[in-house]
Amino acid sequence: MRGLATLLTMTALMLAALALRAQVEEQETRQAEPAPATTVALPLRQEQLFLLTGDVQRPNALYWFADYLYAACTGDSTLYEINSRDASTRPYIYGVLNAHSLHVDQDNSGILTIWAPDYERDALLRVTRNGVREVRGDLDGPWGIAALGEQDFLVTSLKQNRTMLVYRGGAAREVIQGLRSPTGIALDEERVYVANNGSARRAIEWAPRDEVLSDSGVPADTRPLVSGLQNATSLVLAEDGWLYFSHSLGTRGVVSRVQPELCSTPEGCSNEDVEQVLFTDLEAPLAGLTISPDMRVFVHSMFSPDIYWARLPAAVEAQESSPG
Repeated sequence: MRGLATLLTMTALMLAALALRAQVEEQETRQAEPAPATTVALPLRQEQLFLLTGDVQRPNALYWFADYLYAACTGDSTLYEINSRDASTRPYIYGVLNAHSLHVDQDNSGILTIWAPDYERDALLRVTRNGVREVRGDLDGPWGIAALGEQDFLVTSLKQNRTMLVYRGGAAREVIQGLRSPTGIALDEERVYVANNGSARRAIEWAPRDEVLSDSGVPADTRPLVSGLQNATSLVLAEDGWLYFSHSLGTRGVVSRVQPELCSTPEGCSNEDVEQVLFTDLEAPLAGLTISPDMRVFVHSMFSPDIYWARLPAAVEAQESSPG
């Protein structure tokens, strides 16, 4: 009986030790991972951001595609491919001098193509593993890019205060004029959105998509979407239907969002109507902003090698509404 009691005591101690170990591992896991989306309140602060990598000397432009980030480094004129999960980083190709935005796509055979408005070259570049090719020059300060299906792109010209429609074959025409140092650009089925870095009063404007793509030859007029933002830069339409944008508050880089349909009124929205998403300690401008389909937001400052990420609360809604 004494032997049985000893055995039972040892068994109880082992089970207690295993339970304690499980509790410790669970606590460590919670500390290493972001808190569940339902418990996160906006705006997220710097201490709630996770450092992904600091391996790219001067990253500029970010684009998420197939669980990788693509970044253009102005320090060594190289495009980098970064695993968005484990941060493993490798050079993709050399030859992009100064890109502030990118677009990545893949054809049916699996060939990856990166489209880069190169500000220093004044050109739209087509980048593959085989090299860098100029699609269209004379763009005079190209900055933002948005894809129109598989045929063409909208490219903003910071120096000429306009947006160009650039076909993949190289032809181009002006479709929006009268902007104020336009940077980021995004579009949905109804509207085209442009960030005016040179005007807080006209921070983000929009134009009807059918007017922008009209064959009339007359550039579209823009309407106010959001006013009162300093240094609006990147624009991203995320899976949750919100329009996200980077701007500054003093010297800090900030990411905010609006529901575009609610601000597409004659008066638009003011800075009081926007919802702050990230309030960082990073020096403005936040030159890179991209959001994955599972609502991970990635940002970096123009003046730092560090790339940060966080999971947005809207991820719960996005996952519940997605098939499967």
